[in-house]
Amino acid sequence: MKRVKRVLALLAAFALVLAMAVPAFADGANQYTISVPAGSSHTYKVYQIFTGDYSKEGTTNKLSNVKWGQNSKNRDEGVDAGGKVSENVLNRLAAVVSGSDAEKLAVIEEYADLNSKEVATVTHSNSAKVAPGYYLFKDTTATAENEVYITEVVGDVIIKAKNSNVPGFEKKLKDKNDTTDNDFGDWQDVADHDIGDAIPFKLEGTVPADYTEYTSYYFAFHDEEEAGLTFNSNSVKVYVDDTEIKTGFEVKTSNFAQGEDCTFEVIFNDLKQISEVHAGSVIRVEYTSTLNPNAVIGGNGNLNKAQLEYSNNPRDTSSKDKTVWDNVVVFTYQVVVNKYANSVGENNKLKGAEFTLTKKLKDGTTKDITVAKSQDGVRFTFKGLDDGEYTLTEIVTPEGYNTIDPITFTVTATHGTEWDGKGVRGDLITAFTGNAASGEITFTPDKGTGALTTNVINKSGTTLPSTGGMGTTVFYVVGGGLMAVAVVLLVTKKRMENKR
Repeated sequence: MKRVKRVLALLAAFALVLAMAVPAFADGANQYTISVPAGSSHTYKVYQIFTGDYSKEGTTNKLSNVKWGQNSKNRDEGVDAGGKVSENVLNRLAAVVSGSDAEKLAVIEEYADLNSKEVATVTHSNSAKVAPGYYLFKDTTATAENEVYITEVVGDVIIKAKNSNVPGFEKKLKDKNDTTDNDFGDWQDVADHDIGDAIPFKLEGTVPADYTEYTSYYFAFHDEEEAGLTFNSNSVKVYVDDTEIKTGFEVKTSNFAQGEDCTFEVIFNDLKQISEVHAGSVIRVEYTSTLNPNAVIGGNGNLNKAQLEYSNNPRDTSSKDKTVWDNVVVFTYQVVVNKYANSVGENNKLKGAEFTLTKKLKDGTTKDITVAKSQDGVRFTFKGLDDGEYTLTEIVTPEGYNTIDPITFTVTATHGTEWDGKGVRGDLITAFTGNAASGEITFTPDKGTGALTTNVINKSGTTLPSTGGMGTTVFYVVGGGLMAVAVVLLVTKKRMENKR
């Protein structure tokens, strides 16, 4: 029990992104009032995550006998709302006490079911009474980046909306089917590409409303890529409100600050030095990264994530905070060809063939796809494919077999465009197929491996009669017999004419 009290005491130190009144006496037994100031146009939905018994030791607020609230989720197995919260969950919450406000909110939100019915809705004319505990307030009239707040309720609370001192931030990428399109699509969270594609990415931060209160303002993008992506450092372009700027920032690809494990950073040591920047300005970084041969095929795809670090205290320019990581993912696929003689079977695997695979591009050209052949020479793998139209051509045929006609087929993968960074990445692919456009071919799809697998069968050639063999002997004999019959008929005919 002492440990539980200690954990909740730490949780009470969570910084809040809203203004609270000083706790007053409880209104009734173990009940506190949540209200909104008169004249406020904001409406808040109240979600109960944890409840408990409130006590105070000196200046420290504590909750003991902590229970799951009415709007909780991911509860301990077999435990319903009102049941005891396990020490494992409390320890997990305590682990982020020293993290950023955004990190704390991200963990708490994992236990908040915003799809459930809120315990209360409060406005300037409608307050609510609640038990002590931890609550999530959702401002239904606020902007997207400031609509959810977490706080403890250990006394009467007045919710006062305030201008955000947290910059808006997002990371996006673009998608393209280069068989059907010359241009990339809209900015989104999920895409698929060929290995070798230079993929457009963007980082975008919005300068907060309290920017004018600062004499110096730090603003830095931290970007981290998985091994399947190669950052193109010479591709970076920086914009302020859609106007490109060339100075006032630094692009770093090494010598990062202690504790940073980035691919690159774009750092503005002081945004105030850029005269074009003001509260509400959008700072955008655009760059490309190339999908390389180390890319994960299918499965979880290739993650690229970023976060924004920013000044958070106008009275202390050394004080900084970070947004949570924003994630995007790139998928790529493969075609696997198994070679057989006459029919599919373990004993019919056929060596000696060679294939090429080419992709049709929108401009009428093609590009070659690299092939990897199995050690026994009967399996051909073409990795790093995107949606599009492809042609499989047999360029070397095993001796004694007929060459297959070129086969044209399409690869189609359907995926979402938005992702909250949670769940299994592979589930973002909702459909994955290969379909013949010409020739005969059937594919078996596997989203897990990103593979479209097919069997290609060579038929053996037809055996023809050879010169000098039995076939010609029969021909000569039959032919000679026909000639003899013809001579007999001719002689007989002439004798009959002479008798006349």
